[in-house]
Amino acid sequence: MAEVDTAHGGQEVAAHDVAHTEGEVHRHPAPTNFIRKYIFSIDHKVIGIQYLLLALVSVFIGMFMSVLMRLRLTWPEHSWAGLGSIFKLGAPGGVMSPEFYLSLVTMHGTMMVFFVLTTAPQGGFGNYFLPIQIGADDMAFPNLNMLSFWVTLVGFLVLVLAIFAEGSATVAAWFNAKPTGTVGPIGGWTAYPPLSALGFRAGPGQGTGQNLWIISIAIFCVGSLLGALNFITTLLNMRCRGMSLMRMPLTCWAWFTTAVLALLAFPVLLGGGILLLLDRVAETSFFIPGGLVVSDTLLTNHKGGSPILWQHLFWFFGHPEVYIAILPGMGATSHILATFARKPVFGYRAMVFAMFGIGLLGFFVWGHHMFMSGMSPYSGMAFSILTLSIGVPSAIKTFNWLGTLWGGKIRFHTPMLYAIGFVSLFVAGGITGLVLGQTSLDLPMHDTYFVLAHFHLVMGVAAIFGMFAGVAFWFPKMFGRMMSERLGKVHFWITFIGVYCIFVPMHIMGIVGMPRRYAQFTEYEFLKSLHPLVVFVSIAVFVTAASQLIFLFNFLWSMFKGEKAGDNPWEATSLEWAIPSPPPHDNFAGIPPVVYRGPYEYSVPGAPNDFIMQTEPDPTEVQEPSARDAGDARRVTGDGDNGHQH
Repeated sequence: MAEVDTAHGGQEVAAHDVAHTEGEVHRHPAPTNFIRKYIFSIDHKVIGIQYLLLALVSVFIGMFMSVLMRLRLTWPEHSWAGLGSIFKLGAPGGVMSPEFYLSLVTMHGTMMVFFVLTTAPQGGFGNYFLPIQIGADDMAFPNLNMLSFWVTLVGFLVLVLAIFAEGSATVAAWFNAKPTGTVGPIGGWTAYPPLSALGFRAGPGQGTGQNLWIISIAIFCVGSLLGALNFITTLLNMRCRGMSLMRMPLTCWAWFTTAVLALLAFPVLLGGGILLLLDRVAETSFFIPGGLVVSDTLLTNHKGGSPILWQHLFWFFGHPEVYIAILPGMGATSHILATFARKPVFGYRAMVFAMFGIGLLGFFVWGHHMFMSGMSPYSGMAFSILTLSIGVPSAIKTFNWLGTLWGGKIRFHTPMLYAIGFVSLFVAGGITGLVLGQTSLDLPMHDTYFVLAHFHLVMGVAAIFGMFAGVAFWFPKMFGRMMSERLGKVHFWITFIGVYCIFVPMHIMGIVGMPRRYAQFTEYEFLKSLHPLVVFVSIAVFVTAASQLIFLFNFLWSMFKGEKAGDNPWEATSLEWAIPSPPPHDNFAGIPPVVYRGPYEYSVPGAPNDFIMQTEPDPTEVQEPSARDAGDARRVTGDGDNGHQH
């Protein structure tokens, strides 16, 4: 193994590393009361758990909405007992109205995309584990970290308020409005104008509910920007001695790339949201064209706006958002596959560059969402070529995951099952992306169930399997107890089979031509033959949704009654497994760690165990204490970026 310095760039120790002392160093004292410890906490670990709990609440709300949607699609005229008493205006007599269904579509998508897929992987796991994995005692800006969570929570509460503002007469009266019976706006999670820009004139839910929706997303953007700044600063400036960039776990690279994407993408959505709100309340015309006729009335106070402008702004954010949701899952999957295959990650550096390649290309492909907008065929060709090019770094990651598994001594624990499930779903969803990336194929299938199935597999379900893997893997570290392996495997198999039973038939529906955002299909003769498939998908949804109660029970029960976990139950190598479970205040009890190798040193020839911790030096790799104390840089052998060297 070649001798290298332990610098952040792999050359020499940075000044802030040298400043670390051998004594205890505490950036802030431990909290002394309940409020500062668990509510307004500045501890990144508590904030990470707060984000995870927020996402847990959001996912069950979103999942409940999806169940209602399937009931309406499958049995559109059926009266559901009790539903009429809960949603008196939206489901009179227990029969859901079409507008009620459309508002469910909007709020389900919004809740899942923003408050689950964006919140849990980055805000939850990233906040908790990024500082520990790089050897820091906290995030760079602890108070800003606390603020980012509370801003996000306010955004969530405003979104919930939009539900009641349209469905409850009491809440609607707060805004001098009348309830419409929906559970929010009916314009979809993309909020396309002019429907979303015209206010109550555009239909039920498009008044107060749409205003609150825009405000909620704007607030969420602010919280995400605060978090992104904190992540980037923490990773670049607070790595411990010896933690070079190429010695970081791939999870850290994923959270870093995601933070960069969020920093560049969310300001665009924030700006677009402000312009949309001005169109609604200040009579501006950013997105409203002239000569628009609504309900047989010509609108004369708007001219010159462009609905297509909103599509450009939204999707310039929207496609990087796909990778904001999926990249942390990629990082966690890489980390977990290596741990349970007992092998170094295959092609570590290629994985890092592929991750950055996916993030970079994600900013150049937003136009593939707009092939139907009338864009120039030459623009469509450019966006199509760029879209297909993302398959290259995606394929690199996929083959490297398979290379990591190949020949390994695989341990099929629950986290490993979820990680393998992530790879399967990512590939299955990604293949259909190659179809939709071609204009000639996208045009006939745009706004059909084929698109719905594609993005749910690759962005939704795959990302959620990454979260399941992260929970099962890091639960012992967060709470000091093990989750039930038996319940975890039962939940995995029901969910894994269930999601394929849901989304594979949807591809068939889309090829036939079944359109999205329709509340029922009984009026269409050419779709009647698909009704048995609609029923099958709905049953799969009900079974899969019910199985999530197994996960919820396992999560909550194990938190208090689970088997006590050791410090390193998975025999992993990264820094979080070198400290007690759960971690102490300041993570390393005020004593900064020193890193001597990469994060995936498994099955090392001649080693006493089949793994070597990042903090474990070889006797021949460390200088004498006298030289170290004199201020000389520590020197270790092997950069560890590709595991051990042979």
